[in-house]
Amino acid sequence: MAKRIRIDASRLLNREDMAAYMQEIFEFPEYFGRNLDALRDCLEEVSEETDIVLDHECIRTMCDEPYAYKVLLVMGRAAESNPNLHILFRQ
Repeated sequence: MAKRIRIDASRLLNREDMAAYMQEIFEFPEYFGRNLDALRDCLEEVSEETDIVLDHECIRTMCDEPYAYKVLLVMGRAAESNPNLHILFRQ
């Protein structure tokens, strides 16, 4: 069974908050660079089946907030290249 991670978009509004939140929920290594490039690198290295769950409110926030939108794009690109990473949309 895949690990499920429900995203709280309110914690993705700036680089510092995003980095702390993502490191916490994904348990990234200490060398995580705390920026979008490092986020993509670490997401592409996820080796456990992982579902990233986005609900309607989360998607709305991510589309309305410029930095959170960038995070959404990074997660999507990482999921395209990592077969262990899946993005699920839920109501």
